[in-house]
Amino acid sequence: MTDKRIELKQVPAPSRRAFLRGAAATGAGLAASAASGQSAPDPLITEVQDWASGTGDGVDATPYGLPIEFESDVIRRNVAWLTADTISSINFTPIHALDGTITPQGCAFERHHSGAIELSKSDYRLMIHGLVDKPLVFTYADLERFPRINKTFFLECAANTGMEWAGAQLNGAQFTHGMIHNMEYSGVSLRTLLHEAGLSAAGDFKDKWVYVEGADASSNGRSIPLEKALDDVMIAFKANGEALRKEHGYPVRLVVPGWEGNMWVKWLRRIEITDQAIESREETSKYTDTLEDGTARKWTWVMDAKSVVTSPSPQAPITHGKGPLVITGLAWSGRGAITGVDVTIDGGKTWQKARLAAPGQPMALTRFYLDIDWDGSEMYLQSRAHDDTGYVQPTKDQLREVRGLNSVYHNNCIQTWWVKENGEAENVEVS
Repeated sequence: MTDKRIELKQVPAPSRRAFLRGAAATGAGLAASAASGQSAPDPLITEVQDWASGTGDGVDATPYGLPIEFESDVIRRNVAWLTADTISSINFTPIHALDGTITPQGCAFERHHSGAIELSKSDYRLMIHGLVDKPLVFTYADLERFPRINKTFFLECAANTGMEWAGAQLNGAQFTHGMIHNMEYSGVSLRTLLHEAGLSAAGDFKDKWVYVEGADASSNGRSIPLEKALDDVMIAFKANGEALRKEHGYPVRLVVPGWEGNMWVKWLRRIEITDQAIESREETSKYTDTLEDGTARKWTWVMDAKSVVTSPSPQAPITHGKGPLVITGLAWSGRGAITGVDVTIDGGKTWQKARLAAPGQPMALTRFYLDIDWDGSEMYLQSRAHDDTGYVQPTKDQLREVRGLNSVYHNNCIQTWWVKENGEAENVEVS
């Protein structure tokens, strides 16, 4: 891995990682000019084309709709060297190729610790026990009978952007920031189920915990303060209107808004009310933040405000040449709602206020746009998010001053894309 740090006054030619070259070069036959009037007739307009000369597919051709072949490159992608085996690995969301904020389930990132399991609704059971008045076991059908709620939240892996701590490494927004998705979840409030079991036995809620565990072989378990569990945590069985996908925890998963993805336990099978944190493997060997002196911060659950320009970016180069250009990206905060996003095209020397596609929603992705007239000169694109707590997204150097270079998790730094005169883009740092 290489550290691609550049000075704005003098730009070296950083090399592109070979294994990402194919993805980054998608559609890279860069056009020389923007759309303009034509003097000669366009046969695509003046002549009858094949698609208008006969009938198309019938309504039963694809009983479950699939993307058209022309969008076949919009897929999740793995980084082969990131883990030893794909059974315990990550597939990244193609955020560079999406717009809006809702992530289709079919290309929403996945992270497994022992592979995605097949668990039917009829075999599903959820147990609530520990410091409750009445231990309970729910079937899937039982859960469907409780009052339903629908909420949209982002899920971000704590390791998202983690490879970038020491320098610019992965060449593509999909790989630097693609451990995230944003879906509308349907299900039941965890608070509802806990009250069904009764919490008087727990006494004072202040020092109580909820330990949640999945049904897969890894038995991934995490401790959550009871106050959070009673606030906004969900038991979800639908996403974007349909059943959860297998890789997202079918038939039931936990939703922990604003907090790191490892806590969103999939194939949820057990909830135990306890008087202390369990200190499981996932809360000790991983998902802590190692500081410069070797000590580790723990219980750093919240995902701080963050943003990234998704286009132009290494996998989404400028192909139309000079002229009108739409700069777009995503912003989010685990502490609340995004209130604004600034964009710079000169590496932070000057900033412009981006347009939010819609007012920011708590713990959900926000789409931003900046429309410019590109003159064809190189750019150093960055975005900087603000949330309703007053927090402002930091630079890498600001994070490093506090946390050093030993961290992996919770890297919410400002990202830089060096957009070259030919429209291609590179992951770099500026100084």
